[in-house]
Amino acid sequence: MWTREPFALWSVTALGLGAQRMSEGAIYKAGWTLDDVDWAAFDASKVDHDLLCAVKAAALVELNAPDYVVYLKRVYADTRPDAIPAIEHWGTEEVQHGLALGRWAEMADPTFKLDAAFQRFRAGYRPAHFTAGDGSVRGSRRGEMIARCVVESGTSSYYSAMRDATAEPVLREVAGRIAADEFRHYQLFYKILTTETEPELPLWRKIYVAVTRVNEAEDDELSYAYYAANVPADKTAEIPYVRKTYARAYHSKAMVLYRRHHIDKLVKMAAKPAGLNPSGRISALASAALWRVLSHRAGAPTAPVSPRTA
Repeated sequence: MWTREPFALWSVTALGLGAQRMSEGAIYKAGWTLDDVDWAAFDASKVDHDLLCAVKAAALVELNAPDYVVYLKRVYADTRPDAIPAIEHWGTEEVQHGLALGRWAEMADPTFKLDAAFQRFRAGYRPAHFTAGDGSVRGSRRGEMIARCVVESGTSSYYSAMRDATAEPVLREVAGRIAADEFRHYQLFYKILTTETEPELPLWRKIYVAVTRVNEAEDDELSYAYYAANVPADKTAEIPYVRKTYARAYHSKAMVLYRRHHIDKLVKMAAKPAGLNPSGRISALASAALWRVLSHRAGAPTAPVSPRTA
């Protein structure tokens, strides 16, 4: 059953991920605040323009966590009220991630205003399940937690890749702190999954949920976040939003950050809740295939953006 200590996280070995090292460099503990970041170390000469565009988009997505919190609380309200505090804590940390990334972006580009960009993002992106329905769009609470584990696998790997790719010291610290939090969030959701009282899902259903959640990376969330963050309001008439265009633009900025070991980590983490052996042949094949896809997307053409970010 679910314990009264939802944040007593499991070890990497307990999760079946083997001895893979989950972080590099500094080890950041939970419970950090914006005041803990060494903002004075910021070095404008080491800001990469393409990475800046990706960071702006990530800040908006992270800030949107309260909508996910409301949705997840509806999913669990009448069945697992013991999970609600954990979900709320997760949401609080996600918002802090958005604020940290946004603060860095404003330092790197003084014309960027996080609040204004976020308001534009919220006005243009609001999935139906945020405002309607009672159950999980995955069909079950188990499906919901598999999907959340997949997301946290991706974000932990993404911010690890961002940390390793940047030479700017403050972004390296911020990305490192966020990557550590996202791995803890993965552990949290995996524990909720394994203590679920619903009947176990068949293997095919677990894999289906995991794969479809990965495919949802193609929806409007990331592409519209990139648009809202990088095309200013006074340019939207001449530079309209086209989902495929800005999805490609986001991929060309974000996917280039990855190295093969980041993808291996992602797949190993996602395989476990999907019912697969993280070190098995299927996982290895999935990692190789995903690496090829992301390498292709990293070469995607860019989209028009504001002169301020050119």
